[in-house]
Amino acid sequence: MRFCANVSILFKEVPFLERFGRAKEAGFSAVEFWWPSGEDLGEVEAAIEDAGLEAALFNFDAGDMPGGDRGLLSNPDRMSQFRENVPVALELAERLGCSKLNALVGHRLESMSREEQMDLVRENIGWAADQATGQGARIMIEACNTFENGPYLLHTTEEAAKFVESVGRENVKLQYDVYHMQRMEGNLVETLRKHIEEIAHVQVADSPGRGEPGTGEIHYPYVFGVLEELGYDGYVGLEYNPTTERTEDSFAWIPKELRGGDMRAKELNL
Repeated sequence: MRFCANVSILFKEVPFLERFGRAKEAGFSAVEFWWPSGEDLGEVEAAIEDAGLEAALFNFDAGDMPGGDRGLLSNPDRMSQFRENVPVALELAERLGCSKLNALVGHRLESMSREEQMDLVRENIGWAADQATGQGARIMIEACNTFENGPYLLHTTEEAAKFVESVGRENVKLQYDVYHMQRMEGNLVETLRKHIEEIAHVQVADSPGRGEPGTGEIHYPYVFGVLEELGYDGYVGLEYNPTTERTEDSFAWIPKELRGGDMRAKELNL
């Protein structure tokens, strides 16, 4: 099990481009991030390379995230923005050596039936997956909670897993966010056991406050232990809002000397 820092939600004390260096200084060897909001992609690439980091995953353009957007590909009026972003994002991924890109599917629209929207999402994801095949990249599909993300189209693991299956592409996989799914359905461990073969990326935060593990109701020592038992060897993305004044202080549960490589649940301070 390896951890990566999500620099779109962590290290908010400094500008985005400075967060990669902070992640490296904190002991991490890999990061993940949402689609850059206004930053020059060349500067983002340089910041990652200068810090000597691996890019474990990043999101396709999901629209105005602070303004409430959660994806573009389910809206016929905005899907062209997603399709224009796909080759740009894939080029960045190839330069960074990143093989996983997360596609947020968007909100429910009153002007269309859910079935019509899901057909549109399926078409767009299939198209994106075909573009990604040549460079060995995978498209991640994530279920998100509706308390904070509005009427998101996929809000349970079963919905997301059935959608992934329906796309019919080997390089479309499930991204499992422990925090979102605790909010929406609970039953975390049995869900992991059922869907582990489909899961290619995991993200964590504690519930209900979305702080670091150990600040809420989720028994993370058990969850991480089950991930180990199931043989999950991918990254676990730290996508939480630190409860500490400095982001670095929120990592006390991960010994610094272990943040850059593989670790076991028993080695964590939880």
